[in-house]
Amino acid sequence: MHTHLFSPTLGKLGLWGIDELITYHYLEAEFFRSSSVKPEHYWALNKQQQADAIWRALFVENTPLSEATRGVVAVLQAFGLPTDCVDLKDARAFFAAQALDDHIRRVFEMAGITAAVMTNDPLDPMEGPLWMKGLESDRRFQPVLRLDRILLGWSKHWQQLDAQGYDVDESASRKSTAEVRRFLVDWHVLMRPVYMAVSLPDVFQFPEQSILSKLLSEAVLPTCRELDLPLSLMIGVRKQVNPRLRLAGDAVGRADLRVLEHLCTAYPDNRFLVSVLSRENQHELCVYARKFNNLMPFGCWWFLNNPSLVEEITRERIELLGTSFIPQHSDARVLEQVIYKWRNTRATLAPLLAESYRLLCRDGRGVGRQEIERDVKRLFVSNFARWTNQEVN
Repeated sequence: MHTHLFSPTLGKLGLWGIDELITYHYLEAEFFRSSSVKPEHYWALNKQQQADAIWRALFVENTPLSEATRGVVAVLQAFGLPTDCVDLKDARAFFAAQALDDHIRRVFEMAGITAAVMTNDPLDPMEGPLWMKGLESDRRFQPVLRLDRILLGWSKHWQQLDAQGYDVDESASRKSTAEVRRFLVDWHVLMRPVYMAVSLPDVFQFPEQSILSKLLSEAVLPTCRELDLPLSLMIGVRKQVNPRLRLAGDAVGRADLRVLEHLCTAYPDNRFLVSVLSRENQHELCVYARKFNNLMPFGCWWFLNNPSLVEEITRERIELLGTSFIPQHSDARVLEQVIYKWRNTRATLAPLLAESYRLLCRDGRGVGRQEIERDVKRLFVSNFARWTNQEVN
Protein backbone atom coordinates (compact mmCIF):
# COMPACT_ATOMS: atom_id res chain seq x y z
CA MET A 1 0.00 0.00 0.00
CA HIS A 2 0.86 3.70 -0.36
CA THR A 3 3.16 4.37 -3.27
CA HIS A 4 3.56 7.30 -5.63
CA LEU A 5 3.64 4.99 -8.63
CA PHE A 6 1.18 5.29 -11.50
CA SER A 7 -0.32 2.91 -14.02
CA PRO A 8 0.85 3.28 -17.63
CA THR A 9 -2.56 4.73 -18.52
CA LEU A 10 -1.58 7.84 -16.54
CA GLY A 11 1.29 8.49 -18.91
CA LYS A 12 4.19 10.65 -17.86
CA LEU A 13 3.05 10.80 -14.24
CA GLY A 14 4.71 7.43 -13.78
CA LEU A 15 8.44 7.64 -13.09
CA TRP A 16 10.94 4.94 -14.00
CA GLY A 17 14.51 4.49 -15.19
CA ILE A 18 17.95 5.47 -14.02
CA ASP A 19 17.65 9.26 -14.20
CA GLU A 20 14.50 9.22 -12.07
CA LEU A 21 16.16 6.86 -9.59
CA ILE A 22 19.20 9.09 -9.24
CA THR A 23 17.21 12.35 -8.91
CA TYR A 24 14.85 10.94 -6.24
CA HIS A 25 14.45 13.65 -3.62
CA TYR A 26 16.09 11.52 -0.90
CA LEU A 27 19.28 11.61 -2.98
CA GLU A 28 18.87 15.30 -3.82
CA ALA A 29 18.95 16.13 -0.11
CA GLU A 30 22.16 14.11 0.28
CA PHE A 31 23.63 15.71 -2.82
CA PHE A 32 23.46 19.20 -1.36
CA ARG A 33 25.38 17.95 1.69
CA SER A 34 28.19 16.49 -0.44
CA SER A 35 28.45 19.08 -3.19
CA SER A 36 29.18 22.78 -3.50
CA VAL A 37 26.47 23.11 -6.16
CA LYS A 38 23.82 25.62 -5.11
CA PRO A 39 20.18 24.54 -5.31
CA GLU A 40 19.38 27.33 -7.77
CA HIS A 41 22.05 26.06 -10.15
CA TYR A 42 20.93 22.45 -9.75
CA TRP A 43 17.29 23.24 -10.59
CA ALA A 44 18.41 25.00 -13.77
CA LEU A 45 19.91 21.73 -15.08
CA ASN A 46 17.94 19.24 -17.15
CA LYS A 47 17.12 15.80 -15.72
CA GLN A 48 20.17 14.02 -17.17
CA GLN A 49 22.52 16.76 -16.00
CA GLN A 50 21.03 16.57 -12.51
CA ALA A 51 21.46 12.79 -12.47
CA ASP A 52 25.07 13.10 -13.67
CA ALA A 53 25.86 15.59 -10.92
CA ILE A 54 24.34 13.38 -8.21
CA TRP A 55 26.02 10.24 -9.54
CA ARG A 56 29.40 11.94 -9.56
CA ALA A 57 29.00 13.39 -6.03
CA LEU A 58 27.41 10.43 -4.23
CA PHE A 59 28.59 7.36 -6.15
CA VAL A 60 31.99 8.31 -7.63
CA GLU A 61 33.49 10.92 -5.30
CA ASN A 62 31.88 9.35 -2.20
CA THR A 63 30.96 5.81 -1.15
CA PRO A 64 27.18 5.15 -1.43
CA LEU A 65 26.56 4.04 2.15
CA SER A 66 23.17 5.61 2.85
CA GLU A 67 19.94 3.66 2.50
CA ALA A 68 18.88 5.69 -0.54
CA THR A 69 22.17 5.39 -2.42
CA ARG A 70 22.53 1.69 -1.63
CA GLY A 71 19.03 1.29 -3.03
CA VAL A 72 20.22 2.54 -6.42
CA VAL A 73 23.16 0.15 -6.30
CA ALA A 74 20.78 -2.71 -5.48
CA VAL A 75 18.58 -1.88 -8.47
CA LEU A 76 21.55 -1.77 -10.84
CA GLN A 77 22.82 -5.08 -9.49
CA ALA A 78 19.36 -6.66 -9.84
CA PHE A 79 19.40 -5.90 -13.56
CA GLY A 80 22.99 -7.06 -13.99
CA LEU A 81 24.28 -3.54 -14.60
CA PRO A 82 27.66 -2.23 -13.41
CA THR A 83 27.48 -0.44 -10.07
CA ASP A 84 30.85 1.30 -10.04
CA CYS A 85 30.98 3.10 -13.40
CA VAL A 86 32.12 6.71 -13.64
CA ASP A 87 29.03 7.55 -15.72
CA LEU A 88 25.47 6.36 -16.42
CA LYS A 89 25.90 5.46 -20.09
CA ASP A 90 25.28 1.71 -19.74
CA ALA A 91 22.35 2.14 -17.35
CA ARG A 92 20.67 4.68 -19.63
CA ALA A 93 21.03 2.39 -22.62
CA PHE A 94 19.49 -0.51 -20.69
CA PHE A 95 16.42 1.37 -19.47
CA ALA A 96 15.89 3.07 -22.84
CA ALA A 97 15.59 -0.39 -24.41
CA GLN A 98 12.81 -1.56 -22.08
CA ALA A 99 9.14 -1.78 -23.13
CA LEU A 100 7.26 -0.26 -20.19
CA ASP A 101 4.54 -2.88 -19.74
CA ASP A 102 7.01 -5.76 -19.81
CA HIS A 103 9.35 -3.81 -17.54
CA ILE A 104 6.61 -3.28 -14.96
CA ARG A 105 5.82 -6.99 -14.95
CA ARG A 106 9.48 -7.86 -14.48
CA VAL A 107 9.99 -5.30 -11.71
CA PHE A 108 6.94 -6.55 -9.80
CA GLU A 109 8.19 -10.14 -10.09
CA MET A 110 11.64 -9.13 -8.85
CA ALA A 111 10.10 -7.21 -5.94
CA GLY A 112 7.74 -10.05 -5.06
CA ILE A 113 4.58 -7.94 -5.27
CA THR A 114 1.34 -8.37 -7.20
CA ALA A 115 -0.06 -4.82 -7.01
CA ALA A 116 0.80 -1.29 -5.94
CA VAL A 117 -1.57 1.24 -4.40
CA MET A 118 -1.28 4.62 -6.11
CA THR A 119 -1.77 8.17 -4.81
CA ASN A 120 -4.29 9.94 -7.08
CA ASP A 121 -5.12 13.63 -6.73
CA PRO A 122 -8.31 14.65 -8.59
CA LEU A 123 -7.28 18.32 -8.43
CA ASP A 124 -3.84 17.78 -9.91
CA PRO A 125 -3.88 19.72 -13.20
CA MET A 126 -2.10 16.89 -15.04
CA GLU A 127 -3.86 13.93 -13.47
CA GLY A 128 -7.46 15.06 -13.02
CA PRO A 129 -8.25 15.51 -16.74
CA LEU A 130 -6.92 12.03 -17.52
CA TRP A 131 -9.39 10.46 -15.12
CA MET A 132 -12.22 12.56 -16.52
CA LYS A 133 -11.54 11.20 -20.00
CA GLY A 134 -11.95 7.68 -18.66
CA LEU A 135 -9.12 5.28 -17.88
CA GLU A 136 -8.89 1.55 -18.34
CA SER A 137 -8.37 -0.15 -15.01
CA ASP A 138 -5.11 -1.98 -14.38
CA ARG A 139 -5.22 -4.58 -11.62
CA ARG A 140 -1.56 -3.97 -10.88
CA PHE A 141 -2.28 -0.38 -9.80
CA GLN A 142 -5.04 0.37 -7.30
CA PRO A 143 -6.34 3.96 -7.04
CA VAL A 144 -6.50 6.08 -3.90
CA LEU A 145 -8.40 9.37 -3.65
CA ARG A 146 -5.92 11.92 -2.26
CA LEU A 147 -7.44 14.87 -0.39
CA ASP A 148 -4.52 17.19 0.41
CA ARG A 149 -5.53 20.00 -1.93
CA ILE A 150 -9.09 19.93 -0.60
CA LEU A 151 -8.36 19.65 3.11
CA LEU A 152 -5.10 21.59 3.43
CA GLY A 153 -5.32 23.97 0.47
CA TRP A 154 -9.00 24.89 0.31
CA SER A 155 -8.35 28.63 -0.12
CA LYS A 156 -6.21 27.94 -3.21
CA HIS A 157 -8.24 25.12 -4.75
CA TRP A 158 -11.96 25.57 -4.05
CA GLN A 159 -12.26 27.35 -7.39
CA GLN A 160 -11.35 24.08 -9.14
CA LEU A 161 -14.41 22.42 -7.64
CA ASP A 162 -16.48 25.44 -8.61
CA ALA A 163 -15.22 25.18 -12.19
CA GLN A 164 -16.32 21.52 -12.26
CA GLY A 165 -19.88 22.52 -11.37
CA TYR A 166 -19.86 22.17 -7.58
CA ASP A 167 -21.49 25.05 -5.70
CA VAL A 168 -18.72 25.81 -3.20
CA ASP A 169 -17.29 28.96 -1.69
CA GLU A 170 -14.08 30.09 -0.02
CA SER A 171 -15.53 29.97 3.50
CA ALA A 172 -16.50 26.28 3.14
CA SER A 173 -20.09 26.97 4.14
CA ARG A 174 -22.52 24.16 4.98
CA LYS A 175 -23.65 24.27 1.37
CA SER A 176 -20.02 23.79 0.34
CA THR A 177 -19.47 20.77 2.57
CA ALA A 178 -22.53 19.12 1.04
CA GLU A 179 -21.07 19.80 -2.40
CA VAL A 180 -17.71 18.37 -1.35
CA ARG A 181 -19.53 15.19 -0.38
CA ARG A 182 -21.09 15.11 -3.84
CA PHE A 183 -17.63 15.68 -5.36
CA LEU A 184 -16.15 12.77 -3.40
CA VAL A 185 -18.99 10.44 -4.38
CA ASP A 186 -18.60 11.41 -8.04
CA TRP A 187 -14.86 10.75 -7.93
CA HIS A 188 -15.45 7.47 -6.15
CA VAL A 189 -17.53 6.40 -9.13
CA LEU A 190 -14.80 7.61 -11.49
CA MET A 191 -11.77 6.13 -9.68
CA ARG A 192 -13.08 3.29 -7.54
CA PRO A 193 -10.43 4.03 -4.89
CA VAL A 194 -9.53 1.51 -2.19
CA TYR A 195 -9.36 4.31 0.39
CA MET A 196 -9.12 8.08 0.76
CA ALA A 197 -5.91 9.65 2.05
CA VAL A 198 -4.35 12.84 3.33
CA SER A 199 -0.87 13.80 4.55
CA LEU A 200 -1.11 16.04 7.62
CA PRO A 201 1.30 18.35 9.46
CA ASP A 202 2.67 17.71 12.93
CA VAL A 203 0.39 20.48 14.30
CA PHE A 204 -2.79 18.77 13.08
CA GLN A 205 -5.63 19.05 15.61
CA PHE A 206 -9.17 17.69 15.61
CA PRO A 207 -11.69 18.94 16.45
CA GLU A 208 -10.88 22.62 16.09
CA GLN A 209 -12.30 25.74 14.48
CA SER A 210 -10.81 25.43 11.01
CA ILE A 211 -11.82 24.67 7.45
CA LEU A 212 -9.79 21.46 7.63
CA SER A 213 -11.74 20.26 10.67
CA LYS A 214 -15.06 21.31 9.15
CA LEU A 215 -14.42 19.52 5.87
CA LEU A 216 -13.28 16.41 7.69
CA SER A 217 -16.28 16.21 10.00
CA GLU A 218 -18.99 17.35 7.58
CA ALA A 219 -17.76 15.96 4.26
CA VAL A 220 -14.90 13.47 4.28
CA LEU A 221 -15.73 11.28 7.27
CA PRO A 222 -19.47 10.97 6.47
CA THR A 223 -18.64 10.11 2.84
CA CYS A 224 -16.06 7.50 3.86
CA ARG A 225 -18.66 5.96 6.15
CA GLU A 226 -21.33 6.07 3.44
CA LEU A 227 -19.01 4.46 0.87
CA ASP A 228 -17.46 2.08 3.42
CA LEU A 229 -13.96 3.36 2.65
CA PRO A 230 -11.09 3.73 5.12
CA LEU A 231 -9.40 7.11 5.57
CA SER A 232 -5.60 7.06 5.58
CA LEU A 233 -3.98 9.67 7.82
CA MET A 234 -0.24 10.24 7.46
CA ILE A 235 0.70 12.61 10.27
CA GLY A 236 3.86 14.51 11.12
CA VAL A 237 5.31 16.25 8.06
CA ARG A 238 6.65 19.80 8.30
CA LYS A 239 6.43 21.17 4.80
CA GLN A 240 9.20 23.22 3.21
CA VAL A 241 11.46 23.97 6.16
CA ASN A 242 14.03 24.64 3.43
CA PRO A 243 12.11 25.70 0.31
CA ARG A 244 15.33 25.98 -1.73
CA LEU A 245 15.39 22.17 -1.80
CA ARG A 246 11.82 21.90 -3.19
CA LEU A 247 10.48 18.35 -2.66
CA ALA A 248 13.59 17.52 -0.63
CA GLY A 249 12.93 20.45 1.71
CA ASP A 250 10.32 18.84 3.99
CA ALA A 251 11.07 17.77 7.57
CA VAL A 252 9.47 15.95 10.49
CA GLY A 253 7.71 17.03 13.69
CA ARG A 254 6.24 15.22 16.67
CA ALA A 255 2.43 15.25 16.59
CA ASP A 256 -0.17 15.25 19.35
CA LEU A 257 -1.81 11.87 18.78
CA ARG A 258 -4.73 12.63 21.05
CA VAL A 259 -6.25 13.61 17.72
CA LEU A 260 -6.57 9.86 17.01
CA GLU A 261 -8.38 9.35 20.29
CA HIS A 262 -10.91 12.04 19.30
CA LEU A 263 -11.37 10.63 15.79
CA CYS A 264 -11.71 6.98 16.81
CA THR A 265 -14.09 7.82 19.66
CA ALA A 266 -16.29 10.24 17.72
CA TYR A 267 -16.38 8.12 14.54
CA PRO A 268 -16.48 4.48 15.66
CA ASP A 269 -18.01 3.37 12.34
CA ASN A 270 -15.12 4.84 10.32
CA ARG A 271 -11.89 2.93 9.71
CA PHE A 272 -8.55 4.74 9.91
CA LEU A 273 -5.25 3.70 8.38
CA VAL A 274 -2.55 5.63 10.24
CA SER A 275 1.17 6.20 9.73
CA VAL A 276 3.13 8.73 11.78
CA LEU A 277 6.40 10.30 10.69
CA SER A 278 8.04 10.95 14.04
CA ARG A 279 9.90 8.13 15.77
CA GLU A 280 8.72 9.55 19.10
CA ASN A 281 5.05 9.00 18.16
CA GLN A 282 5.36 5.26 17.41
CA HIS A 283 4.69 3.89 20.90
CA GLU A 284 1.67 6.13 21.38
CA LEU A 285 0.26 4.97 18.04
CA CYS A 286 0.57 1.33 19.16
CA VAL A 287 -1.21 2.08 22.43
CA TYR A 288 -4.09 3.80 20.64
CA ALA A 289 -4.34 0.84 18.27
CA ARG A 290 -4.79 -1.41 21.31
CA LYS A 291 -7.70 0.76 22.45
CA PHE A 292 -9.49 1.27 19.13
CA ASN A 293 -10.11 -1.57 16.69
CA ASN A 294 -11.04 0.94 13.98
CA LEU A 295 -7.40 2.11 13.85
CA MET A 296 -4.84 0.26 11.71
CA PRO A 297 -1.17 1.31 12.02
CA PHE A 298 0.79 0.89 8.82
CA GLY A 299 4.32 1.21 7.56
CA CYS A 300 7.45 3.11 8.47
CA TRP A 301 7.05 6.32 6.54
CA TRP A 302 9.67 8.45 4.80
CA PHE A 303 12.44 9.32 7.28
CA LEU A 304 11.64 6.12 9.22
CA ASN A 305 12.13 3.88 6.18
CA ASN A 306 15.59 2.75 7.27
CA PRO A 307 16.30 -0.83 8.41
CA SER A 308 17.40 0.13 11.93
CA LEU A 309 14.20 2.07 12.58
CA VAL A 310 11.96 -0.40 10.74
CA GLU A 311 13.35 -3.13 12.99
CA GLU A 312 12.76 -1.13 16.17
CA ILE A 313 9.23 -0.03 15.24
CA THR A 314 8.14 -3.43 13.95
CA ARG A 315 9.46 -5.21 17.02
CA GLU A 316 7.48 -2.83 19.21
CA ARG A 317 4.32 -3.40 17.16
CA ILE A 318 4.62 -7.19 17.31
CA GLU A 319 5.09 -7.03 21.08
CA LEU A 320 2.04 -4.79 21.54
CA LEU A 321 -0.26 -5.77 18.66
CA GLY A 322 0.69 -9.28 17.58
CA THR A 323 -0.04 -9.47 13.85
CA SER A 324 -2.87 -6.91 13.82
CA PHE A 325 -1.03 -4.20 11.85
CA ILE A 326 0.41 -3.57 8.38
CA PRO A 327 4.18 -3.73 8.83
CA GLN A 328 5.46 -1.77 5.87
CA HIS A 329 4.73 0.20 2.71
CA SER A 330 7.27 1.16 0.08
CA ASP A 331 6.39 4.86 -0.46
CA ALA A 332 8.09 4.26 -3.81
CA ARG A 333 8.09 7.23 -6.16
CA VAL A 334 10.07 5.54 -8.93
CA LEU A 335 9.03 2.12 -10.24
CA GLU A 336 12.29 0.24 -9.69
CA GLN A 337 12.51 1.33 -6.05
CA VAL A 338 10.11 -1.43 -5.07
CA ILE A 339 12.88 -3.94 -5.81
CA TYR A 340 15.22 -2.79 -3.06
CA LYS A 341 12.57 -1.45 -0.68
CA TRP A 342 10.76 -4.80 -0.48
CA ARG A 343 13.99 -6.77 -0.42
CA ASN A 344 15.10 -4.71 2.58
CA THR A 345 11.69 -5.13 4.23
CA ARG A 346 11.88 -8.92 3.97
CA ALA A 347 15.47 -8.94 5.22
CA THR A 348 14.44 -6.89 8.27
CA LEU A 349 11.16 -8.60 9.12
CA ALA A 350 12.15 -12.25 8.66
CA PRO A 351 14.57 -12.33 11.63
CA LEU A 352 12.07 -10.38 13.75
CA LEU A 353 9.37 -12.94 13.15
CA ALA A 354 11.84 -15.78 13.68
CA GLU A 355 12.86 -14.29 17.03
CA SER A 356 9.20 -13.88 18.02
CA TYR A 357 8.57 -17.57 17.28
CA ARG A 358 11.71 -18.57 19.18
CA LEU A 359 10.50 -16.68 22.24
CA LEU A 360 7.07 -18.27 21.93
CA CYS A 361 8.67 -21.72 21.79
CA ARG A 362 10.81 -20.88 24.82
CA ASP A 363 7.69 -19.91 26.71
CA GLY A 364 6.00 -23.21 25.94
CA ARG A 365 4.08 -22.98 22.63
CA GLY A 366 5.44 -24.47 19.44
CA VAL A 367 4.54 -23.18 15.97
CA GLY A 368 4.27 -24.98 12.66
CA ARG A 369 4.58 -23.99 9.02
CA GLN A 370 0.81 -23.52 8.62
CA GLU A 371 0.68 -21.01 11.48
CA ILE A 372 3.70 -19.12 10.18
CA GLU A 373 2.19 -18.91 6.70
CA ARG A 374 -1.08 -17.66 8.21
CA ASP A 375 0.73 -14.94 10.18
CA VAL A 376 2.77 -13.75 7.19
CA LYS A 377 -0.33 -13.66 5.02
CA ARG A 378 -2.17 -11.62 7.63
CA LEU A 379 0.63 -9.09 7.92
CA PHE A 380 1.26 -8.67 4.19
CA VAL A 381 -2.14 -9.38 2.63
CA SER A 382 -5.14 -10.01 4.84
CA ASN A 383 -5.00 -6.99 7.14
CA PHE A 384 -4.98 -4.58 4.21
CA ALA A 385 -7.50 -6.57 2.19
CA ARG A 386 -9.92 -6.77 5.08
CA TRP A 387 -9.56 -3.07 5.86
CA THR A 388 -10.32 -2.15 2.25
CA ASN A 389 -13.05 -4.76 1.66
CA GLN A 390 -11.09 -6.78 -0.86
CA GLU A 391 -11.14 -10.52 -1.29
CA VAL A 392 -8.18 -12.45 0.10
CA ASN A 393 -6.82 -15.01 -2.35
